Amino acid sequence: MKKTLAALTLAALFGAAGTTFAAEPVDPIEPVKIENPALVELGKMLYFEPRLSRSGFISCNSCHNLATGGVDNLKTSIGDRWAQGPINSPTVLNSYGQIAQFWDGRAKTLAEQAAGPIANPLEMASTHELAVEVIASIPGYAKHFEAAFGDDKVDIKRITDAIAEFERTLVTPNDRFDQWLKGNKDAITKFELEGYQLFKSSGCTICHNGAQLGGQSFQKMGVVRPYETTNTAEGVKTISGRDQDRMSFKVPVLRNVELTYPYFHDGEAATLEKAVEVMGDIQLGKRYTEEETAKIVAFLKTLTGEQPKIVYPILPPNGPKTPAFNPWAPAEAKK
Repeated sequence: MKKTLAALTLAALFGAAGTTFAAEPVDPIEPVKIENPALVELGKMLYFEPRLSRSGFISCNSCHNLATGGVDNLKTSIGDRWAQGPINSPTVLNSYGQIAQFWDGRAKTLAEQAAGPIANPLEMASTHELAVEVIASIPGYAKHFEAAFGDDKVDIKRITDAIAEFERTLVTPNDRFDQWLKGNKDAITKFELEGYQLFKSSGCTICHNGAQLGGQSFQKMGVVRPYETTNTAEGVKTISGRDQDRMSFKVPVLRNVELTYPYFHDGEAATLEKAVEVMGDIQLGKRYTEEETAKIVAFLKTLTGEQPKIVYPILPPNGPKTPAFNPWAPAEAKK
């Protein structure tokens, strides 16, 4: 009787969902359930809305391009008046559910993250007050706010909540590796499987694990050997003020990593091969052979999932009270 009960308990734990996954440090990633379609639609419009910026030209999609893996494929992004950003843009894909947002973790939620670039002088260079004024002045937005929130009031919290809800839907399920995890042993090749086994045995899954293969911890870049860079970003130290947090960054997710080049916070690794070589060296103390690197890269390429199918939104036109935009306006002198 006790054996029967134990068997039933195990069945309930591992088989109740009707799906058996391989016992691995990586989990399949699944689509999210959309509970408020109107909020998602509004968020999509605002994600592509350049009038949230001072210039009327830069949108969230400018640096987190959904046509290119949720990044801009630049070392560091281009901001207002062609300003060079200080750090590489992380992908927006699969960003929901991470321990925090930004490389240094200064935003705890997607909504908090969405608020940052709007007012950052090196990015969209507007203010929250001006962004609200602009969106509220566009008559065509009223019905979308009412559908999403129950009335047409516009404030910065609603703007960022809507953007965050849209970003929450940007998951990339059903990649070949997830198919393998779910039992389709033909989904990846022998060479790719050897790459995954090497990835595990090397210790990569200590940081890159779970459904996103990252995004759940902060780690020092340069555990075994210091990472040499000319980039001035100091990571978590910027937030904590503690010297021991210098060069500690949020572990990037590896989903769709073949699309999100260049790599690292400074964008200095132009290829996956280079990224694997550097990480093996400075984090693990391993000097991979050319074949070992090729195997790990082959595995990483199995993590490219189904990209979000986005219907480009048609944004409503300016209203009579919408402020005029002048991208070429001279910067105001600092007082």
